[in-house]
Amino acid sequence: MNLHKGQHKKNIFTRILIFIAVLLFAVLIVVKLKNDSEESVRESKTLNPDIVEGIHQPTGLKDDEGLMTVVTHCTACHSAQLVIQNRMNKERWNATIRWMQETQNLWELGDNQEVIVNYLVKNYPVSSKGRRERLQNIEWYELTEE
Repeated sequence: MNLHKGQHKKNIFTRILIFIAVLLFAVLIVVKLKNDSEESVRESKTLNPDIVEGIHQPTGLKDDEGLMTVVTHCTACHSAQLVIQNRMNKERWNATIRWMQETQNLWELGDNQEVIVNYLVKNYPVSSKGRRERLQNIEWYELTEE
């Protein structure tokens, strides 16, 4: 093949341009797929009309992974408010679940137990409660008996 130098340079330049175009096209596809995936996750969270501003309206529970498992298993027997007010660590939640199974006829949860406990520990963590701070800068007045 006897190509002129100018023709050979044109072929190399054309191949480089094609390579760059293919590379850019591949990057665009990857970015598009990533954006579609993120949008799909956002939509799946917002498609449930019971979720308003991150709160499951029928129960008051926070919207997060495991929410519907908690709703299905926990609110079948008691109010979600009872769940929300009992902030425990993993060990205490697991012990409480065992107690409910032994004394309250709670069914075997299987793999759902880990989903439930992880949801509760993440969204309703242990909080230290203490006395309120001392009142300061109070203008006291005297009570009088009449």
